[in-house]
Amino acid sequence: MKNTIKIHRVTHDMTQEDLANRLDVSRQTINAIENNKYFPSLELGLKLARIFKCSVEDLFSLEV
Repeated sequence: MKNTIKIHRVTHDMTQEDLANRLDVSRQTINAIENNKYFPSLELGLKLARIFKCSVEDLFSLEV
């Protein structure tokens, strides 16, 4: 699975720390998600979509 979290985060002028604070997770969690080392739960994915005002599908896609 690949994601566009970093692109959305930078577009919204947010640091990893800013995003982590809004989601109540660690900065390391955001870093791991952006580097495809951790796949977030559905709840966290939905929260990310809400923050970036987009669909979950805009953030995550399956690599074929």
